[in-house]
Amino acid sequence: MYFCGSFYSTIIMNILLLGSGGREHAMAWKIAQSPKLSKLYIAPGNPGTAQIGTNLPIAADNFDALKDAVLKNNINLVVVGPEDPLVKGVVNFFAEDASLKNIPVIGPDKMGAQLEGSKDFSKQFMFRHNIPTAGYLSVTASNIDEGIVFLRNLKAPYVLKADGLAAGKGVLILNDLDESISELNAMLGGKFGAASKTVVIEEFLSGIECSVFVMTDGKNYKILPEAKDYKRIGEGDKGLNTGGMGAVSPVPFADASFMRKVEERIIKPTVDGLYSDGIRYKGFIFFGLIKVNGEPYTIEYNARMGDPETEVVMLRLKSDFIDLLEGVAEGNLNDKIIEFDERVAVTVMLVSGGYPETFEKGKIITGLNAVEDSFVFHAGTTQKDGEILTNGGRVMAISSYGKSKDDALSISFANAQKIKYEKKYFRTDIGFDL
Repeated sequence: MYFCGSFYSTIIMNILLLGSGGREHAMAWKIAQSPKLSKLYIAPGNPGTAQIGTNLPIAADNFDALKDAVLKNNINLVVVGPEDPLVKGVVNFFAEDASLKNIPVIGPDKMGAQLEGSKDFSKQFMFRHNIPTAGYLSVTASNIDEGIVFLRNLKAPYVLKADGLAAGKGVLILNDLDESISELNAMLGGKFGAASKTVVIEEFLSGIECSVFVMTDGKNYKILPEAKDYKRIGEGDKGLNTGGMGAVSPVPFADASFMRKVEERIIKPTVDGLYSDGIRYKGFIFFGLIKVNGEPYTIEYNARMGDPETEVVMLRLKSDFIDLLEGVAEGNLNDKIIEFDERVAVTVMLVSGGYPETFEKGKIITGLNAVEDSFVFHAGTTQKDGEILTNGGRVMAISSYGKSKDDALSISFANAQKIKYEKKYFRTDIGFDL
């Protein structure tokens, strides 16, 4: 079904989606709507994806087991959801294997994934290609004195970022200089393990943030619906950072003028820069942006779609998702049509009590059958003896359409109340600042 690196125009495909969270459930939901789909497999998936396709009990970074599954199930296309397999080189693994090399994988190779896997790499990339971002200094044990001088020359608050992947916990924003110096020492001393052997100290940017996503075939790109997510655990964006407590799309302040600047100053230079640097990049790019006095700056890149933003982006994507994925694989993304749903889409994340600190798993979830007019994307759930149980800090994303943000949120909040489990928590102020 796949021949010499090109799809037949009428192909009906078997697709393997890697991952197990809300992002992957939302992507599976969208993939399953395409008439081009034959069979959908998800590795390892969750109880939500099991209702759409076939879950395979394989970790997304177990490359040898993935190879066996791809060959056994005649997979024609692999879509990578999370960052770990990308940073570990799943794309390179396929490209270097004689029996897999003609099966396209949607995601960057190991070098391209360093946009997310290394803060130092991404900052160097941005400066090299004149992409607007905060000033910074990368610090290791060998130049810690230089790092302390750099901190002393900044104004509070002080931003410290672990260079490597730290499960979303490697960024500290501190108001006290002495505390910042102490934390710098702690990070370099192993506070975040190998991820903080290098620490990026950044100038703090003050503004309002949003997330922008593109699909790229390495030369061309399509901009997906933008979104705004809410990272803090507490109402009013207070408390500890989480993986995301909710999201809204579209974003009112990301108007045509702002998005034109984003495309011209950030998106196009990024895609062109990857190509000119000789980096093979076929997949998604997440741009974490901040609007400062009307101007866009890049806070960070991710080498995949964000979560919980994917849950609203997929709701607003009207185009055939597989058709766009084909364009990425074939290198003809410019020939594809991308259309958005004009309605507002929102998602509200239900989390476990205690998250993002210590929390208990295995709580029985009830009330799912009572949900009306929302899509429930499973994020951290498992199934045992016919019952759905909590299995993570972020449990479910309650996602809804509406004519307005408030309309959509009222639906998600009403359904969030219907779903029951012990110590359930969710923020009731998603979208409060829009």
